[in-house]
Amino acid sequence: MEQRPASSRYVTWFEDIALQDVPRVGGKNASLGELLGKLKTAGVRVPDGFAATAEAYWAFVDANHLRPLIAEALAALKSGRSTLEQTGAAIRSAFLAGSIPDELADALRRAYAALSPGDAAVAVRSSATAEDLPTASFAGQHESFLNVAGEAALLDACRRCYASLFTDRAITYRQANGFDHFKVALSIGVQRMVRADLGGAGVMFSIDTETGFDRIVLINAAWGLGESVVQGAVDPDEYEVFKPLLDNPALAPIVRKRCGGKALKIVYDADHGGSRSVPTDAAERGAYVLDERDILALARWACAIERHYRMPMDVEWAKDGQTGELLVVQARPETVQSRRQSQSFRTYAVRNKGRRLAAGLAIGEAAVSAKVCVIESPHDIGRFTDGAVLVASTTDPDWGPVMKRAAAIVTDHGGRTSHAAIVSRELGLPAVVGTGNATAVLKDGQEVTVSCAEGDDGFVYEGAADIEATTLSFENLPATRTQVMLNLGNPASAFRWWRLPADGIGLMRMEFVISNAIKVHPMALIGFDTLADPAARAAIEELTRGYANKPDYFVDRLAQGLARIAAAYHPKPVIVRMSDFKTNEYANLIGGAGFESKEENPMLGFRGASRYYSPRYQPGFELECRAIARLRRELGFRNVVVMIPFCRTLKEADQVLAVMAAAGLRRGEDGLQVYVMCEIPSNVILAQSFARRFDGFSIGSNDLTQLTLGVDRDSEELADLFDERDEAVSWMIRKVITDAHAVGAKVGICGQAPSDHPEFAEFLVDCGIDSISVSPDSFLAVKQRVVESENRRLRGPRAKLV
Repeated sequence: MEQRPASSRYVTWFEDIALQDVPRVGGKNASLGELLGKLKTAGVRVPDGFAATAEAYWAFVDANHLRPLIAEALAALKSGRSTLEQTGAAIRSAFLAGSIPDELADALRRAYAALSPGDAAVAVRSSATAEDLPTASFAGQHESFLNVAGEAALLDACRRCYASLFTDRAITYRQANGFDHFKVALSIGVQRMVRADLGGAGVMFSIDTETGFDRIVLINAAWGLGESVVQGAVDPDEYEVFKPLLDNPALAPIVRKRCGGKALKIVYDADHGGSRSVPTDAAERGAYVLDERDILALARWACAIERHYRMPMDVEWAKDGQTGELLVVQARPETVQSRRQSQSFRTYAVRNKGRRLAAGLAIGEAAVSAKVCVIESPHDIGRFTDGAVLVASTTDPDWGPVMKRAAAIVTDHGGRTSHAAIVSRELGLPAVVGTGNATAVLKDGQEVTVSCAEGDDGFVYEGAADIEATTLSFENLPATRTQVMLNLGNPASAFRWWRLPADGIGLMRMEFVISNAIKVHPMALIGFDTLADPAARAAIEELTRGYANKPDYFVDRLAQGLARIAAAYHPKPVIVRMSDFKTNEYANLIGGAGFESKEENPMLGFRGASRYYSPRYQPGFELECRAIARLRRELGFRNVVVMIPFCRTLKEADQVLAVMAAAGLRRGEDGLQVYVMCEIPSNVILAQSFARRFDGFSIGSNDLTQLTLGVDRDSEELADLFDERDEAVSWMIRKVITDAHAVGAKVGICGQAPSDHPEFAEFLVDCGIDSISVSPDSFLAVKQRVVESENRRLRGPRAKLV
């Protein structure tokens, strides 16, 4: 290996670069030098390399007498004598025709020989001197070249990088953001090439890109080079890791894993140089790019990088397929969510929706109705109509001007870290990416509604829906003795509400995860070999691909779905209600019909606790217990509280607790608390006896009202009789609170009544209830009612709800 030359004014090694060198080497190269020098002790690995400085750029410009030409071309553009396309082409042609001064060329050759003996391939990346700053990101504006081998190819790649400072998009960006073209230079980073073509690569953020939830690392991954992820050419794998628990090496707090389609990968083109896209095979499409060890390692690196920079970060990474080594190849500040106002946020409700036309990943949380404009290539952007929904296969920086004029963006391909997603966030536009078929099913001029207001998934609906926007502000919201918690069922929308100052999750319905993320009846997984329904067998085989043991699919997916909810308010309590499907609802799960009987009145039938110790379902309940055990022990969410629904008798309570203990969930062990729903009069009548078996109650006011008054809550004829404020129901509520408190048990309520009736919230406060759990959109109103009720209680006599 040739001896490494010392850094000079034209070429400097990454190890000699730090953040303060942005004016010399640009944000990208300065960041790489900072990572290499300052984060090695944290285990972060960065490919070695060197930078051609900004001074080298000006040496090239002056040696080829380009300043007058650039000035004249830009003046012609400003006066209207030249178009943007003509201006950019003229300047780039001059750069490409230029020759690199001898002193600079020699410095580049010597550094390349020391870095890559035997003409090994390198990556050649542009780094503008104002690039990747928190206030102005030039990301994607300039060119980078991969798999560059040989001195001649290196020098040519450098010329092409210099020319890319004057792409049409770069000229437009600088003009729009007030940058003087002669005060922005271009440094070039030359790095040892990582053989990600044989492994994988992607992007990660140290913050949730859609909600700004700052305790999650989001990782996207695809096979081959990372450009496929950045360009949005593939639907990548997606992993989410909970940051606060990463310091414990015994835990694996991966709260979400989604296997993307990954239909293609970008590899090196050995015959022609550069890179090319090739299809992935079936095994690659069905497999995760990263294993658990790699996911956790990358997440820890993201946290280390964030701590060092003291701000959320956007990091590109690669995995060498020959060595298995993980490396960071770029890091820049995240510039959207980190600036978001934290004391308020805007929510959207979409009602009267038309037929669903397309679905993908939701970018942002807004919704909009507008007409469709399908654009197949950037050459056709001239026909785009301002304020339309831009529909495209994918986007790249050339699409920037038209994206700014859109009301929303929909793409066939791409993930949360694709170009379309990043630009949509910066512009504040709702986008649905990775639909797979939007350009085929959406037609020019068609009125649609683009909704990103329903969780992780985004939807395109036919026609103009009713969209209601609400700004929630919780500035100076006082603390209360009565805890106000949230009812959440959908893990996909868990992070959407993290800014609300709630006291935890008072009700997380397990059945939502089962029906939406798992879809299969647990007994159909346990008894798969005896399952007679061929359609159910085929569906289960597809869903459980990659699982040698099919019940593991249920445990894994359930644990991850619950983990997302548990993460949103960790370390505050999250009360997870075990499954409470009725028999008809269980029968609708895949494979469920063969395991469920038909009941005349499922509401009062085989549901809740009675299922858990029955031979007909106990093995399924034990899978639920395994998922909770994994959630608490392996993932680390000790804040999860288990709740048993519809427990009719004390004997039933004892049987359920015994089954749980045998399945590894013993009340009191490792701090496990077990609550019971109070929704049957027997729970109230024997409140103190139930309280000795459980740590608390959660009043289900709907069922308690139904069973106290003998009124079917779904009966239109009896609708006027169904009222949680009836004096018999209020007596029940006051009674259970008093009796439970007498033996040290807590009591909460998770019904809708406190949201709908201010006087009911006041009644609950007067009774001394410990917590009120409501839907997120009702939180602020109920919190304010609780504040007023507690203040009123201090001033005068208790109010009566009779």
